[in-house]
Amino acid sequence: MVPDVSTSQRTYRYLRLALAGAPVALLLSVLFAMPDVGVLPSVSHYFYTSARTVFSAALVAASACLLALSGRGPQRVLLDVAALLAPLVAIVPTPVSAGEVPGVVVDCAAPCVPAAFIDDLDNAIATYLSVGAIVVSVGLILARRGDISLRDSGPTLAVAAAVLVLVAAVWSLVPELLVAAGHVAAAVGFFGSIALVALAEAVCPPGEHPPGRRMRAGYLVVAVALAADLAATFVLGLLADLPVVLVGEVVALTLFVVFWMMQTAQKWSLADPSLRA
Repeated sequence: MVPDVSTSQRTYRYLRLALAGAPVALLLSVLFAMPDVGVLPSVSHYFYTSARTVFSAALVAASACLLALSGRGPQRVLLDVAALLAPLVAIVPTPVSAGEVPGVVVDCAAPCVPAAFIDDLDNAIATYLSVGAIVVSVGLILARRGDISLRDSGPTLAVAAAVLVLVAAVWSLVPELLVAAGHVAAAVGFFGSIALVALAEAVCPPGEHPPGRRMRAGYLVVAVALAADLAATFVLGLLADLPVVLVGEVVALTLFVVFWMMQTAQKWSLADPSLRA
């Protein structure tokens, strides 16, 4: 007999599965672009190829799912940070050097974002900041009306406001810094947040529906592996003339899928996917 499933349970299950599918779609788009452009230095370089549409769409979709599913407790704040950083990974291109991406004209000596993409970036950052401000404003209005609890939603609204202010300040005062380092900073922040959530699930799991001993061990493995992957990718990327960053990003995305499938299995049968523990 199939157990009864509420509408909220079904919605949350579909969102969880969709979030697991987003990085898979991203990696498939990269794979399908390889016959045309070859193996590039990183996954992020495929932003400049035919994979661009799926690359950006998958990250924005993942952001929306993360905000909807971030849950409760300290882990919620970390997942909200990841959700706020994912769109920046999608819209801020990684700097590239001349000849790295076939067909892309790079008009500078050092690695940079080609001039042809700067206008797109202006539009994307303005949209990101505007939508973020609208979301925070709606959240504050709903909290004041009593439709949502400020105690539960307050940390998310505060984190969102802080990220928006930081991005707006950097883009207004030192836009060259955002262009040069924004993509890498957002990507490292995203995966670092996921590693911290996995670590928190292992050492201080939530009181309601906590993971079993084996799953806690699995979370610890994911946290350590993700941190080690980020460190190794950074160090070897500076030293080796190989697509080390590409491999490191693929490993990080794979670990994210593993982490999220563990979260999905752990919380699949939750009767009340509410914010408060």
